[in-house]
Amino acid sequence: MRALLLLFTPLVLAATPPGAAPPALDPAVEQALASAGPGTRIGLVVADEEGREVVAVRPDDRFVPASNTKMFTTAAAFALLQTAGPDVDGGASVRLEGRDVVLSGSGDARLSSAGDCVSNCLVELARAVAAQTRTVGNVIGDDTLFPDERWPAGMSWNNAVGRYGTAISALTLDDNVTVLTITPQEAGRAPTIGGDGYYRVENNVVTMAGAATSLTATRTPGSDILRITGTVPPGAPASLTVGVDDPAHRAAWRFAQLLRQEGVRVTGEIIARHRPLAPSDDPAVRGDTPAPRLPARPVLARLVPSPLRDDILITNKVSQNLHSELLLRRVGAMEGSGSVADGQAAVIEMLESAGVPRWTYDLADGSGMSNYNRLTPRGTVAFLRWTQTQPWGAAWRETLPVGGEDGTLARRFARTPLAGKLFAKTGSLDKANALSGFLITASGRTFTFSAFANDMPQDRSATGAIDRALLAVAAAN
Repeated sequence: MRALLLLFTPLVLAATPPGAAPPALDPAVEQALASAGPGTRIGLVVADEEGREVVAVRPDDRFVPASNTKMFTTAAAFALLQTAGPDVDGGASVRLEGRDVVLSGSGDARLSSAGDCVSNCLVELARAVAAQTRTVGNVIGDDTLFPDERWPAGMSWNNAVGRYGTAISALTLDDNVTVLTITPQEAGRAPTIGGDGYYRVENNVVTMAGAATSLTATRTPGSDILRITGTVPPGAPASLTVGVDDPAHRAAWRFAQLLRQEGVRVTGEIIARHRPLAPSDDPAVRGDTPAPRLPARPVLARLVPSPLRDDILITNKVSQNLHSELLLRRVGAMEGSGSVADGQAAVIEMLESAGVPRWTYDLADGSGMSNYNRLTPRGTVAFLRWTQTQPWGAAWRETLPVGGEDGTLARRFARTPLAGKLFAKTGSLDKANALSGFLITASGRTFTFSAFANDMPQDRSATGAIDRALLAVAAAN
C-alpha cells in the first residue's frame, strides 16, 4: 500500500504533549459523567482548535467503539476511492456463459429489485438479457470479486438473522434482506405470514388481544427455514426484516424471477459462485507479492450507480452496517484482493499517516459490529483532527449526523444549545455507547471530541450522561 501514502497529509497541528497532566475537570462535566451510575466506564477527550485538551477522562483507556468504527472506514473510502462522480467501478453486471447467465457484483451496496426502482435497477440487466436471448440455462450469482467473508470476526452470532447483521457479499441486492408481512387474525389464532418466497416459514406467532408486537426470527445456518415466534395484537399488519445468509444466491434467485417477467425462459438451476478465502488474501502472508486478480470478462450490460459519496452519506447518517462493510472491502480491493485484511491494511496505513499510535486502535471490521474493536478517546480525537487537514475532510464531515436534525442524532440534542451545532458519529452495541466528532461551543469555537462508555450494568444506556457532559463543555467554552 506504499503508493497510497501520497494521498495522505500528515497531521502537523499542535496537540497536547504525551504525558501532560490532564486538565482540571469542570464540576458540571464530572457530575454529568457520574450520572451514568456505578460500574460504567467512560472515557472522554475534548480538544480545542489548537489540539489542547480541555477535558481528558481516561484518555488512553481502550474501549469497544461500536459504530464509531464507521468513521475510519468511510474516511478511508473518501481518501482512496472515487467518491464524487458516478460509481463506474461498483455496478453489477451480467454476461452469458454459453447457455448460462451470470449476474456479477462489484461491491456496490445499492442494487435494487424493488418494483418502484428508479436507479441501479436489477430489472435493467434482465432486459439486457431478454434483448439477447429468450432462453437461458442456469442463473448464477457471482460474488467472487471479494473472498467469501460474510460476517465480521467478533460479531455476535444472534445478529446474523437480522438486518443489522446480514451477510456481506460483492453481489448485494436490496440490502441483503427480505421482508415478511405478518397479518393478525382473530385472537388466539396464528397470523398469516407472507414474504417473497425465498425462505420457507415455520409460523409460531400468536394473535393476542392486548399484546405488544414482539417478533423474533431464528434460522439454523445454511437452512432455508425461518422460525418466526412471538405475538401480534389484532389489527394492522406488522413487518419483520430478515437478513439473508447467501446474498449471491438470493440475488440470482430474484434475477431469475425478473428474467421470467421479461419473457426469458429459465431451464436450469439457481447457483451461487463464491471465492473461498485463501492465504493470498492476507497481506501479512502475501508480503510484497501482488494480490491475484480475476481475469476481466466481457459483459452484456453493466449498471453505473450514483456517486459513492451518496452512499457514504447514508452509511454515516443512519449507521448502515452492510454498506460500511462493503466500503472496507472496496478499499481493500484497491491494491489487494478485497479481503477484510486488505481493507484493514489500508485503514492502518491511513492512521499511520495521520500519526495515530498503533496501540490506540484495533479494528476487526468496517462497521463496528465486532466486539474485537478497540479505540482510545485520545487516538480518536487525533484522527478526527487529522481528517480536517485533508482535501476531502470537509466533505466527509458533512456525512456525519447533526445533533437534533438528522440521522441517528435526530432526537438527541434537540432543543438544546447544541442543536445544529454538533456533528458526530454515534455508536451502540451490547454494553457500549459512543459519540465522536465536532461541536461548536457557546463562544463559537469548534472543538473535537470523543466519548466512549463501556460495561454498563444491565446494558443501561450511557448516552444521556455523555450528552449532558458535552452540553456542559459547550456552555463553559
